[in-house]
Amino acid sequence: MQPDQLAALAAIVEHGTFEAAARSLHVTTSAVSQRIRALEASAGQVLVRRTTPCTVTPAGEALVRMARQWALLLDEARSVADAGPVVVDLPVAVNADSLATWFRGVVGEVASWEGVRLRLHVEDQGWSADLLRRGEVLAAVTSDPTAVQGCTVEPLGSMRYRPAATPAFAERWRAGRGYDWARMPLVVFNEKDALQHDLLTARGLGPPPVVHRVPTSHDFHEAVRHGLGWGLLPAAQLDPDLASGALVALSARDHVDVPLFWQRWRLESESLTRLSDVVRDAFDGRPHRRQADPSPMGDGSPRKTR
Repeated sequence: MQPDQLAALAAIVEHGTFEAAARSLHVTTSAVSQRIRALEASAGQVLVRRTTPCTVTPAGEALVRMARQWALLLDEARSVADAGPVVVDLPVAVNADSLATWFRGVVGEVASWEGVRLRLHVEDQGWSADLLRRGEVLAAVTSDPTAVQGCTVEPLGSMRYRPAATPAFAERWRAGRGYDWARMPLVVFNEKDALQHDLLTARGLGPPPVVHRVPTSHDFHEAVRHGLGWGLLPAAQLDPDLASGALVALSARDHVDVPLFWQRWRLESESLTRLSDVVRDAFDGRPHRRQADPSPMGDGSPRKTR
């Protein structure tokens, strides 16, 4: 298995077609096809499903992970060896609510790093581990406490969500001392978002007649602020609105705590270790301990962890 063959496989997964992979690698489509055929011959089985977009077989997923790991370690080695301009890729999966709140601290810190390209995949925390399994990312914020094979996992903490709505919406659906939970329209993020339904299930209720779908964290928040329905909001978004009176909490006791974990490949990678330190600090709300050397490699010394 040759590095250029593995690179072709990873490019097909990232870009979806042989043609797009060829453009990203600056080679011909025929060259990409030849590399994949040679790789499949070496593996003794089909690795790529020729669909639109192309997908990989389970055997192909294992080789995509190998390709990503090889590329990361090679780029870091070239950077240490000062082999000309090198950009280290850091593909990471993160859920939308984290990206809209605490993960912005990670983005702000990585912005100061030289020679690093952060590529974020927005995915529900319950599904992001699948991107690790397929080799599409090297680390992920996930709600899965079980480490993906070849990865390490550490708990970050929990994000607390509370049900809220506008004062006018709450008054419209008031029923005695509470609210008509069975009929109140609600807002969900997408088809994977079960938080609101889980809260209703805990109350012994099914979904209401009207369920709106708003698939971005910012617009979900705005939909609730505009009275489209009620929704569960994380504290970072909700607390300022409660203080200003833009929203009211629909229950003093109802909440959903979503535990979050950081999973990363088990690699001796300075860039990945540095990113993990930043993620840990950002979730805890602490300023990151900046290194003296702003390059992605640093001085190669081990980093302290909690």
